[in-house]
Formats: sequence, C-alpha cells, structure tokens
Amino acid sequence: MHRVLSAIASRYRNIYYQILGVKLHGYVWMRNIDIPRNFRDIEIKSPCALDNGVVLLCSGESLPHPKIFIGAHTYINRNTFLDATLSLKIGQHCAIASGCYITDHDHGLDLNLPPLSQPMISKPTKICDRVWIGANVTILKGVTIGNDAVIGAGSVVTKDIPERAIAVGVPAKVIKYRSEKP
Repeated sequence: MHRVLSAIASRYRNIYYQILGVKLHGYVWMRNIDIPRNFRDIEIKSPCALDNGVVLLCSGESLPHPKIFIGAHTYINRNTFLDATLSLKIGQHCAIASGCYITDHDHGLDLNLPPLSQPMISKPTKICDRVWIGANVTILKGVTIGNDAVIGAGSVVTKDIPERAIAVGVPAKVIKYRSEKP
C-alpha cells in the first residue's frame, strides 16, 4: 500500500511541477522534493529519480537555457541541494549520494560590503555521464567532472576532475583511474 501511495504522490508532483513550468521530459520519480522558485529554469530528462529532501534552487533572472539540467537515468539521493544562478548540468546515468551540495556560484570578497551584499560570481558547473558522487560531497562553481569519474564521500571538488578518475579529499585530488577491466 505504501508503494502505491508513493507512486500516486510522485505522479501528482510531476503534474504540479509541470504546471508551474518545470520542463519534465516524461515521467520523473519524485519523492518529497522542494523547488522554491524559478520553475521554468529547470529541465529534467526521463527516466530519472529524485529522492526525499532534494532541493532544486535557481536564483536570479531567467536565462534562455535551463539553469539546472538533469540527464536521463540519473538518481539523486536524499537531502542533496542543487543551487544554480547560471548553469548546473548533470549528465546521464549519474548516481549522486545523499547530503551533497552542488553549485555554480559563490559570493564576492569585497571588504567594503557585508557578506550578503556581495555580488554573485557564477561559472558553469558540469557533471558528465556515468559519474558516481559519494555521500556529503560538495562541488563548487566552474568545475567539470569527466565521464565515468568517481568522487569519494566527503570530498570538496574545487577543480576539474578528468574522465575515469577517482578523486577524494578536501580539496579533492585524483588518487587513481578506473580501468577498462575490473
């Protein structure tokens, strides 16, 4: 019975967010997620799954392209926060564990302005295809994570990570590469 009610609630969320302007390409499994504003700045391919507590936040004026784009066959686990002002793209077949924070911006450092009055500094952030991101990872602005990369739990990604790399730490550093053979 619980699965049936969850499925009905997910279908309702799909209809609700589509009416508000989120571009859903087919059915997206949505648990209890939060999209507080700027619905038209989000595009999600199907099939895709967003678990409980996922937040999709777009700030600033709308742009001609989506600020948050999530590719097909991607799973975003509980309490992950996607925060975009310019461009945050997540590829296909990605697995993002719980508690992650992924952004495309931060604030300036002008000594004459208080922190919340600082201008936003934005650079596109891109997670390519088949990327696996461990729990509680932070990915900062302007980063590209290449195809088939793995980011270890608790890492802070401040620079690009190449294809097939396994990166861990604060800041994240490549420790080895995934091979073709297991």
